[in-house]
Amino acid sequence: MGSDAPLPKWASKPCIMGIDEAGRGPVLGPMVYGCLYCARSYQKTLSALNFADSKTLKEEKREELFENLKADDSIGWDVDVIDPKELSAKMLKRNKINLNEISHDSAIGLINRVLNIGVLLTEVFLDTVGDPEKYRMKLSQRFPAIKFVVAKKADSLYPVVSGASIVAKVTRDRALREWVLDETADNTHRNFGSGYPGDPETKAWLEHHKHLIFGFPSLVRFSWGTCTPYLKDMVEVLWESDKMDEEGSGSSHGKRQLKLSNVGFTPSKRKSEEIESSGKGRCKFFQARKLEQVDNF
Repeated sequence: MGSDAPLPKWASKPCIMGIDEAGRGPVLGPMVYGCLYCARSYQKTLSALNFADSKTLKEEKREELFENLKADDSIGWDVDVIDPKELSAKMLKRNKINLNEISHDSAIGLINRVLNIGVLLTEVFLDTVGDPEKYRMKLSQRFPAIKFVVAKKADSLYPVVSGASIVAKVTRDRALREWVLDETADNTHRNFGSGYPGDPETKAWLEHHKHLIFGFPSLVRFSWGTCTPYLKDMVEVLWESDKMDEEGSGSSHGKRQLKLSNVGFTPSKRKSEEIESSGKGRCKFFQARKLEQVDNF
C-alpha cells in the first residue's frame, strides 16, 4: 500500500514504523529515504516475511520482496527521493545544511506524512544518523507521543526497518535505471557503474563527463569531496560582485566587475576590476538579455 492508497482500518490501531535510507554514500544519483509501517499486532507476521538488510540481498530478491510488500494490504510504505542537485545545493549554501541534517529532515518528513494521513504511530525504529541518543531525543521532542528506537544497524535488527531498507534501495535502483540525463552532449552515456566513489567505472564516468566550464551532469552530487580532484583543471570563473571594503568601512556602494578568467575572452586594456557595474563591461551573455543587477526585490 503506497501513500496514495485509501487508509485501511488497521491504521487506526497502534502502529509501528521503520525508516531507513539508500544512497547516502554514492556520488551519483538521489538519496532515498523509505519507511514501512503496519499494525503493532502484525509484527510477528512481519518477522516471517524474510525481510533483511537490503545490502545483504541480491537485486532480484530485493525486487521480489518489494513486490510482495506492495501487494500486502497489512503493510503501508512511502519514500522521500532527494535529488542530487538538491543535496549539493543544500550542502553548498552560505548557511550549509550537512548530510546528517538532510537525513534527519527527511525522516521527520516521512513521520509527518504518515501521521497526516491518519496512521496511529506509537513506535518508530530508525537506523541512526549521528549519535543515536541525540537523534532519539531530537525526534522525541518533535513527536512526544511516539516512542523512538534509534540504533546502529537497525536494518539488521528490526524487520520493520529491514522492510524500509528494501523500499528505499529498490526505489533508488529503479530511479538510477530510469534516470533521464538532462544533458544531451554526443559523448554522454549511462555506463556509470554503482555510483560509489571507489568504483572504477564511476571514476571513469566522472572523468569522461566533466566539462571544463559547466562542471558535471545533473546526476552528480558535485558538492561531494569525490569530485574535488576532477575540478583542478576546470576554468576559474569569477562573477560580478559587490566590492566589499576589507578595511572595514562597511560601504557596499562601490561595485566592480570581476574578471572571467581562462575562458578564452581577450581581456580589455582597462582592468576589469575598475569597470563599474553599469553594464558597460559586462559579459555579452548579460548584455544580450538586458539583465541588470538589482539590490532589492
